[in-house]
Amino acid sequence: MRAAPAVAVLALLLAACASPGERVVPAARETPLAALEASRSLAGAPAGEWPAERWWTGFEDPQLDALVEEALGANPTLGIASARIRRAQALVEAAVARGGYDLTGALDVTRQRFTATGIYPPPIAGSTRTTAQLTVNFNYELDYAHRNDAAIAAAHAEAFAAGADAYAARLALASGVTRAYFQLQRLFALREVDRQELAQREQLVDLTRQRVSGGLDTEAQLARAQALPPASRAQLAQLEGAIALARNQIAALAGKGPDRGLALEPATARDAGSGVPQALPLDLLGRRPDLAAARWRAEAASRGVEVAKAQFMPNVNLVAFAGLSSLGLDRLLQARSTIVGAGPAVRLPLFSAAGLRASLRGREAEYDLAVDQYNALLVDAVREVADQVQTRRALENEGRELKTALAAVQRAYDLALARYRAGVSGLLSVLEAQGALFTEQRAEADLRSRALQADVALYRALGGGYRDYARNDKTDHRSNK
Repeated sequence: MRAAPAVAVLALLLAACASPGERVVPAARETPLAALEASRSLAGAPAGEWPAERWWTGFEDPQLDALVEEALGANPTLGIASARIRRAQALVEAAVARGGYDLTGALDVTRQRFTATGIYPPPIAGSTRTTAQLTVNFNYELDYAHRNDAAIAAAHAEAFAAGADAYAARLALASGVTRAYFQLQRLFALREVDRQELAQREQLVDLTRQRVSGGLDTEAQLARAQALPPASRAQLAQLEGAIALARNQIAALAGKGPDRGLALEPATARDAGSGVPQALPLDLLGRRPDLAAARWRAEAASRGVEVAKAQFMPNVNLVAFAGLSSLGLDRLLQARSTIVGAGPAVRLPLFSAAGLRASLRGREAEYDLAVDQYNALLVDAVREVADQVQTRRALENEGRELKTALAAVQRAYDLALARYRAGVSGLLSVLEAQGALFTEQRAEADLRSRALQADVALYRALGGGYRDYARNDKTDHRSNK
């Protein structure tokens, strides 16, 4: 007969476990990664530690290195990312603090009037007295459903995602500075071409004037030659304006004033494409910080589902207290004022099943959303890398053809100018050859800039040297307080 109360309590606990209902699973779909592995469009030998974390140094341009380091050291965007990491770490600490045991001290002093018709007899009844209580309170949650463990793991995952987001912000900033720098170098190269064009056109004016004096050309041809240098100067002035704007943009990205942009000089960066592996395995995509952040958020959402499921189970705590309690402060510290108590505290989800099921469905929807977002991002990442690889290959082919074309038009211009000096051809042939030469030289400057921009885009598409070290973290997220 004495076992009857225990049996009743056990039956009550089992009955109090609210049912979460059936899981609504989205329609089956092929995993994007499985489909990509089947195609193996980027597969090949392992690429080792490529790309490096400081990938921009591969261009071997000290001026660029200094700019990127300055930008990474003093940009408000990175400060925002750092603050988000600290906030996520604080949430981890809070989640850990909620698990395990809790030990607190309490001191309560109350001045009150006792009712004359209550449980206290005279002289307490109807009097006003001071009550005091000094206790140490202990609470330990029996987390048999691992609710706290899942909450801690979710907080850790969110913190890792914040770290990946911070690296993504660094990568975006470094890429932005590098691309703006190469755009400025393109303008410098075009300016040099225009300066050469202006010098040659001025020489052509002098040569035409000499030919007019010798009766080989007319004043009309001289006037035509004299109209070309002003056009070149106007184009140079336009380029100088574009260069000034590009300098200001780079200075702003580096977190500096306009004077920093004025210090930039023309430089020749090495084509970093020579260091790109011939084969890019799919596992390189795991080094993208945006993909890592999406993975961690999906894991955090999965842990959130576990937390929601654990809410359907009874919550059992072991509580205890010890201390002093007295009627009147003068007797608080006496030995006979000692109080001690201990026992279980059970909270049952008796009538909240509907609300718990709604919460669970919301967490499951968040998880499905996080997984779908990761899958979509993965597919887009593969496309982006494939696009950049194809772009680089196309630029390499274009560069070979352009080199051949440039050599041909240079020879054509040299021959046309020599024939013009010898008086066996007219001004028009020189102008045509000159126009073709400078068109190809500008195309060469554009092509070099596009190739460097493609290198930067490929570095960024492959994560810019990010390593998701947290994936190898073997730390047990369960509370061990």
